[in-house]
Amino acid sequence: MYLPETIIPAFLRLTHANRPFRTVEGAHEAIRERALRPAAYGPPARIPPDVSVTVYRDGATPVYTVSPTSGGSSGHVVYTHGGGWINTIRSQHWALIFQIAAEAGVTVTVPIWRLLPYGDAREANALVRRLHTDLRRSGKPVHLAGDSAGGQIALSAALALRDAGVSGIRTVLIAPALDLTISNPRIPDVLPTDPWLGVDGCRVLAEKWAGDLPLTDPVVSPLFGELHDLGPLLIASGTRDILNPDAHLLVEKARAAAVEVTFLERAGAVHDYPLLPTRVGAIARSRIVDALRG
Repeated sequence: MYLPETIIPAFLRLTHANRPFRTVEGAHEAIRERALRPAAYGPPARIPPDVSVTVYRDGATPVYTVSPTSGGSSGHVVYTHGGGWINTIRSQHWALIFQIAAEAGVTVTVPIWRLLPYGDAREANALVRRLHTDLRRSGKPVHLAGDSAGGQIALSAALALRDAGVSGIRTVLIAPALDLTISNPRIPDVLPTDPWLGVDGCRVLAEKWAGDLPLTDPVVSPLFGELHDLGPLLIASGTRDILNPDAHLLVEKARAAAVEVTFLERAGAVHDYPLLPTRVGAIARSRIVDALRG
């Protein structure tokens, strides 16, 4: 059963989903809350029969492996979840991960990267690069995917891996955070329509996430990186999302660098729309699965 797309903005406003992102105070409160009360991150108790789930640790980081139970695995995907650098993985992420594993016939590796106030961009980048390097030893293709903050981590890792000599990485980005300076001149036009994200709080979170790196470092803001020699990109973005203007810049910059780009833009859709239980979300999820097929 799908929810009407038109009720999503009202629901987000009613539940104050934008509280950590709208104001400086909200961002600091969210960081304090995460330090005091770490959120549960495990998969749901009921796991679909068409996938299996295991877990191990990379140092202090839990890393889940989701594999199809039939047909074998033809490749790997490292999926980095979103959450504004303060929220951990949620049921919507797990549902998409299960769907990717079962329908694309790939093994999905899911690192539970450290949130603020403890994690930062440099650490997350190193984690994903390490996982990608380990998975390549299988001899099968290893793709990257992520949404929102996780989209930033995924694309930054793809750039760093490219610089290390690994070209042609296929990457799927759902509503990615691309420029953490949050300075696109079109953002003020989009902001009044965005029920989920805000500017002032996001800037606080971005500065914390950057750690000792400048906001313009591609490890923090991948839009500032060179995009040559990347593999195909799939980018999904709704127009009621303050990150949408930067998605347009990424599309333009990638195509100018001769990178194959598929842009799933949905007019009137909110941030992270492919993860929502709507009909257009389901259509986008099918496109994502197709892009990640091993």
